Amino acid sequence: MSSTTLATDQPRPSALGPMLVIGLLFFIFGFVTWLNGPLIAFVKLAFQVEDVYAFLVPFAFYISYFVFSLPASMVLRRTGMKKGMALGLFVMAIGALAFGQFATMRIFSGALVGLFVIGAGLSLLQTASNPYISILGPIESAAQRIAVMGICNKVAGILAPVVIGSLVLAGIGDIDAQVHAAATPQAREALLDAFAAKIHAPYLGMAVLLALLAVWIVRSSLPEIRPARANSEQAEDAGSSILGFPHLWLGVLCLFVYVGVEVMAGDAIGTYGAGFHLPLDQTKFFTAFTLGGMLLGYVAGLVLIPRVISQQRYLAVSAVLGVLFSVCAYLSSGYVSVGFVAALGFANAMMWPAIFPLAINRLGRHTEAGSALLIMGIAGGAVVPQLFAHLKTHYDFQLVFAALMVPCYLYILFYGLRGHRVGLRDDDDGARPQ
Repeated sequence: MSSTTLATDQPRPSALGPMLVIGLLFFIFGFVTWLNGPLIAFVKLAFQVEDVYAFLVPFAFYISYFVFSLPASMVLRRTGMKKGMALGLFVMAIGALAFGQFATMRIFSGALVGLFVIGAGLSLLQTASNPYISILGPIESAAQRIAVMGICNKVAGILAPVVIGSLVLAGIGDIDAQVHAAATPQAREALLDAFAAKIHAPYLGMAVLLALLAVWIVRSSLPEIRPARANSEQAEDAGSSILGFPHLWLGVLCLFVYVGVEVMAGDAIGTYGAGFHLPLDQTKFFTAFTLGGMLLGYVAGLVLIPRVISQQRYLAVSAVLGVLFSVCAYLSSGYVSVGFVAALGFANAMMWPAIFPLAINRLGRHTEAGSALLIMGIAGGAVVPQLFAHLKTHYDFQLVFAALMVPCYLYILFYGLRGHRVGLRDDDDGARPQ
């Protein structure tokens, strides 16, 4: 018997249709999320700012998860997951419209607000979609289903830097040289205005598509699932407080450090490559290499979990790979070092799919609140890259990168081996064999 049930006592319907819809959503927010890497290069040139300020791009985007995830869980209780997903898409559309307009006007604070609003919409979308796909079937195979979603997400992530690189960042090295060689301030500003204006059309198109998708989601046949009942069959008796689930709180921290290393490997890789003085016209595509590694990692996870290895054991193996690749990146240089950073994508791929279901396991009626806390952990994508941007101004960038990444992976290793079982009644990871 499955350890999860739908909100009714009827036989479980096919999950294929809902998975296709949620897969499309994962593609959308994967595309939007992984634009942040090339946007760092865009912001540096368009607004003429240093790395510390350019890294406010991922900060503004990811910190919104911390601010809005708990409110998102309250919204979802009123709207249900289906309408909540549509609302999240509408909010993202507003944010995309704002970012495109303010970036074109070269108003840095307004552009950051636009990214913050996009992140707010995504926090609502992710607070709904991640537990939805986790409890759409047995919790023991949730990592496998999330891996399918991850493939959709990372295919979009590979496309994002290619699209933005072709439409907006084409010839960025030459433009940067022209800006620095401009004879007058007026000529310099004209060049920067023309470059910034290239972002408007792509983000306007994105806003329209997001709004249309929101309407489609509302009218779709996507079934409603009640998370509290769907995850309650083996719920732990932890009283009335969510504080009684230490494996959840350890999971929140695990997700925090995981998203930190994921963003470092994906969004900061261009800046990392620039530290070796590699050409801008090459570094703008480096995010796609990391996402390619993640795509391979998802395929491997899809094949191996749970047939060959459990999701928690695969998490531990992934953490060990993360440590090894981080150390190798430090010990090498140039394109080889960048290659090891991109390889972190493979190590990172199955971490989210494993951490999320392990952390919400046995939460029962606390599932929505637990999911919101986990989504708050995405704020690690704001904090860890900011630490990198600040510390590398004082210390060797490779040393700073390794010093941030290795401890994060070691904690993920702890959670995969032991942390996910803390507070549970037995040592079977809360999963009943199928």
